[in-house]
Amino acid sequence: MKSLEEIKITGLETIEKELRAVQNLRSSVNEDFAASVSLIYNSAGRVIITGIGKSAIIANKIVSTLNSTGTPAIFLHAADAIHGDLGIIRGEDIIICISKSGETPEIKVLVPLLKNRGNKLIGMVGNLHSYLAEQSDYIIDTTVESEACPNNLAPTASTTAQLVMGDALAVCLLKLKGFTADDFAQYHPGGSLGKRLYMKVSDLYTRNEVPVVDVDADLRTAIVEISSKRLGASIVTDKGNLVGIITDGDLRRLLMKTTRLDNIKARDIMTMNPKVIEADSLVVNALDIMRNNNITQLAVMKDGEYVGVIHLHDIIREGII
Repeated sequence: MKSLEEIKITGLETIEKELRAVQNLRSSVNEDFAASVSLIYNSAGRVIITGIGKSAIIANKIVSTLNSTGTPAIFLHAADAIHGDLGIIRGEDIIICISKSGETPEIKVLVPLLKNRGNKLIGMVGNLHSYLAEQSDYIIDTTVESEACPNNLAPTASTTAQLVMGDALAVCLLKLKGFTADDFAQYHPGGSLGKRLYMKVSDLYTRNEVPVVDVDADLRTAIVEISSKRLGASIVTDKGNLVGIITDGDLRRLLMKTTRLDNIKARDIMTMNPKVIEADSLVVNALDIMRNNNITQLAVMKDGEYVGVIHLHDIIREGII
């Protein structure tokens, strides 16, 4: 059995080999690569990505990335394609065929069928002298010196190279389309990622009660308001205008300073000019303000008026942190 140190060395060697494979891809961002991006961008059709074995798995990931960044894409398994699934391809679709060797039997059967249909074919291939490379209209070169596998057999560095070039395609298309964070949110409405992109303060603060005391309220009134509304704070207003905030921390600091509490008013212990956020702001912006100021509550404003409080716990419950 290998020692822990030998295992670590093997792991590092694997990373180094794959890193070199990625670094060598710089020369693959060439005229054919740029033409492939332009072809897809200007196409009225979809991107159909096909492959077999490990390349098929990479094809699935690239399809997912393209779809999530505004480029319609479909995965077509090369074996299924030659057994009836070619019907999914439309005349205006662009085909990307992924293969390390470019000589896989299924690919050799599929490519002529694709060419006969008149679709443009982009070959993402690791052998520039292969059948796939010779038949492709454009070539995205994913040649690697060797696999990270010590036997140079298991697809490792080659699939990493395919994945990276797929990402490069997707990002180029994203930039050409002017794809924004708002666009991204439309494609990712679920989970914490989606919430970070679309959830607004108004989606959360309305679930809370609205703590507020007058600037001349006595200490007991302030404590009762803070306790009953369960947000750890109360906003202080003067003639309806927000002027301060009293937090649990303010109360603790007060008790450390004095035991004479009879004549203390809200104005005496409040923090003036508290941090606020607009109701239609994104929740992630509220979180940034809290983090930058080491606070857990924000007063929420709407049309110049105080309407409630958003608490750090509200954001945590939504899984945004």
